[in-house]
Amino acid sequence: MAEETMQFKTELEQLLHLITHSLYSHREVFLRELISNACDAIDKVRFEGLNNEEILEGHSDWKIFIKADEEAKTLTISDNGIGMSRDQVIENLGTIAHSGTKAFLAKAKEADLANNPELIGQFGVGFYASFMVADDVTVVTKAHGEDAVKWESKGTGSFTLSDADKADRGTEITLHLKEDAAEYLNEWTIKSTVKKFSDFLEHPVVMCTTKKDEETEVEEEIEEQINTQKAIWLRPKSEITDEEYGEFYKHISHDTNSPAETIHYNAEGAIEFKALLFIPEHKPFDMMMNNDPKAHLNLYVQRVFISNEFDNLLPGYLRFVKGVVDSSDLPLNVSREILQENPMLDKIRKNLTSRILKTLANMKKTDYEEFQIFHENFSAILKEGLQTDWENKEKIAELLLFESTAKDAGEKTCFDDYVERMAEGQEEILYLAGENRASIENSPYLEKFKADGKEVLLMIDPIDDFVIPQLFEFKGKKLKAVNKGDIEEDKEKLKEEEKQFEGFIGFAKELLDGVKEVKLTTRLKDSAAVLVGDEYSMSPHIEEMMRRMGQEVPPRESVLELNPEHAVVKKVQALYDTDQKDPKVATLTKLLHDQAVIASGAKLTDPAGFAARLNEVLAD
Repeated sequence: MAEETMQFKTELEQLLHLITHSLYSHREVFLRELISNACDAIDKVRFEGLNNEEILEGHSDWKIFIKADEEAKTLTISDNGIGMSRDQVIENLGTIAHSGTKAFLAKAKEADLANNPELIGQFGVGFYASFMVADDVTVVTKAHGEDAVKWESKGTGSFTLSDADKADRGTEITLHLKEDAAEYLNEWTIKSTVKKFSDFLEHPVVMCTTKKDEETEVEEEIEEQINTQKAIWLRPKSEITDEEYGEFYKHISHDTNSPAETIHYNAEGAIEFKALLFIPEHKPFDMMMNNDPKAHLNLYVQRVFISNEFDNLLPGYLRFVKGVVDSSDLPLNVSREILQENPMLDKIRKNLTSRILKTLANMKKTDYEEFQIFHENFSAILKEGLQTDWENKEKIAELLLFESTAKDAGEKTCFDDYVERMAEGQEEILYLAGENRASIENSPYLEKFKADGKEVLLMIDPIDDFVIPQLFEFKGKKLKAVNKGDIEEDKEKLKEEEKQFEGFIGFAKELLDGVKEVKLTTRLKDSAAVLVGDEYSMSPHIEEMMRRMGQEVPPRESVLELNPEHAVVKKVQALYDTDQKDPKVATLTKLLHDQAVIASGAKLTDPAGFAARLNEVLAD
């Protein structure tokens, strides 16, 4: 094959420009990323070799080699992994943008890339970190049954492809280092960087050096293994330091922060496996940009890496958890598809889920300040479990924090504490969902409960209105949205007034669109009117969010409840009794409905009509 020059896809060209011009510190991550990629390549060929021994080509002494040439100013990282064909080289390194590239570019424009190098690894574009330290990168690779291919680029707008002379399967990456990156030719720097980032890797990372025999003066190539190679999750907890846990977490998560919690245990009994899990302190950048609803733990079987794509190892609402599961009970010599259907995975999932929820509950109890940070970052994801995990929904509910009418703005409480403070005889947990506290803390829906001294939870997370109704009850106490359905009212007090307002109520029901019933209420103290939905109807808050997302919202009919003690309601009733054909009666009735719509959090369907009616009243 003659040498061929090809252009990078636009997104990759932008990506390379960002990497080469924005990242000046933390450049050592390039070595972590290249070693990690080499490790993945070995894992892939080892797994495929379980069912197709031919692909191994009799070469399964797995190693990752590092060689520095001070004279040529090159650093070479090579592996005997899966290798790549010509088409795979083009796909992985050239014209087809990785799925994470656009997300990376979008986030990089927002973030200070120089101080957030973890973005590179998080978005799956780690290979391009090479250009932080190199002005020319050469890749020679060979897959089983394919011709060897050479890829070369200076990280600008193009790359070249040509035939290569390589007999064995695997990949060799040679970095022609920049003048200011010469430190990565230093043996001590390379070793210390590998020890820091990759000491626990399963495969040997070997430093190749050349030394001259003192007697014969013949130069010999010496291989020295740098990493200890013992999987950290197999070691006793008592032997592992927080620093070691932290470095392993950073390796698998590409986070620069240490985890908030580490969960390391051996499951024994009906199922046996080892798990090392981490709960992050802050939401990673990739989670902000990636809408993948599935959890991805690294699954090993008898220390052989299988996949991180098994979405049934953890429920999606725990997808913020990172880590490793190593099972000795699962079969090794089957396809991923067959393994994914193994019922043992469901047992592992239940065990992991239970342990994670228990750990979070303990964090809430023993380190509330740390738990609040976790909750701020991950509660919206955790709440998805109220809809999907019926078995654990009460355990999830115990972890949730909310604002409350009994607390100052920003201060939160939980269901357990709310139940302890419930008024005598109160049987329901009262709540009101809305866009933010400012928009609902003075809502008409709260007036009666404030007057009665009853606390109402204020749920202002966008997901609350979707998932909280799925909880139904908490420890025997029914959850009640105060803007939906009936509430306890003073029926005796309303009897006489209902007779007095009977004619006007019938008139209002005929006049108003979207209102299925008009009635008097004692739920209001200061406000004139309020709209109340059915017990299980969609709230105005959800309707508005759906409209913003471009989704069709079905028409909804509500109940208009009027405060018979309010001066405006009394005035409209008096006008109706005097002359029901007086135009002012219809105008004021519609204004009562308009203000109830606004107070509910919904938008007026006819703002111009509302303005005209308001001006008419003001001008009178």
